[in-house]
Amino acid sequence: MTQRIAILGAGVMGETLLSAILSSGHPTGDVVISEKRDERAAELREKHGVEVTGNAEASAAADVILVVVKPQDVEPVLAEIADSVRPGATVVSLAAGIRIATVAAALPDGVAVVRAMPNTPALVGEGMFGVSAGPGVSDEQLAAVVGLLESGGRVVVVDESRQDAVTAVSGSGPAYVFYLAEAMIAGGVAEGLDEDTARTLAAQTLVGAAKLLAESDESAQELRRRVTSPNGTTHAAITTFDEAGVKDGLVAGVAAAAARSAELSGPA
Repeated sequence: MTQRIAILGAGVMGETLLSAILSSGHPTGDVVISEKRDERAAELREKHGVEVTGNAEASAAADVILVVVKPQDVEPVLAEIADSVRPGATVVSLAAGIRIATVAAALPDGVAVVRAMPNTPALVGEGMFGVSAGPGVSDEQLAAVVGLLESGGRVVVVDESRQDAVTAVSGSGPAYVFYLAEAMIAGGVAEGLDEDTARTLAAQTLVGAAKLLAESDESAQELRRRVTSPNGTTHAAITTFDEAGVKDGLVAGVAAAAARSAELSGPA
């Protein structure tokens, strides 16, 4: 039997998940999304053919409720739906820094809580989601959440204590890649390429390298070694990066992101 899905929040990520879930074959009639603005609600109905309603109404009959709002809006939304969520439902928070205990405390007993960290490549179906199950979440409930999120990319299941690391690696990770792309494009332009050509070269190189890493059994280190001939052009670049401390800087940046994530989450 198909589960009824409620998506609370019709922002970019909310609509992204809506599109992905519908594209995966989930029946339109079993998906509802919440939106307060009339114009935006009409747009969603016309574009996706789904029911658009308020948070409490969307949650009342749902088996899985995806809370896709800004972190500061999570607690008000949970207060709004607390009397509507039925026992046995699963609530999934996709808001950065909101702990499972915070969500569970705002909901009735018997409601399963899952925490998920998405990233922006879900917009093109290549998202990465780190998922953590709260106490009392059954294997079936967790599998249902994983299946839904896989419609927007890949999913790893981790203990909640590792969510700050997930945030640092994949949640913030797209920005690191764009940062690298900025540098590659700037370097190409400095060497005489026009910006459009440099962007095309950098973007497709990153796409191809990422796909090779994802589909290969080799480590990132080994893949790098395979294209780094002794005293060749790549060797010259990697040596320069090492001398400039690029790798150490990136590792330190990931650590800083994890530490900041922990600060934003508050006491465990």
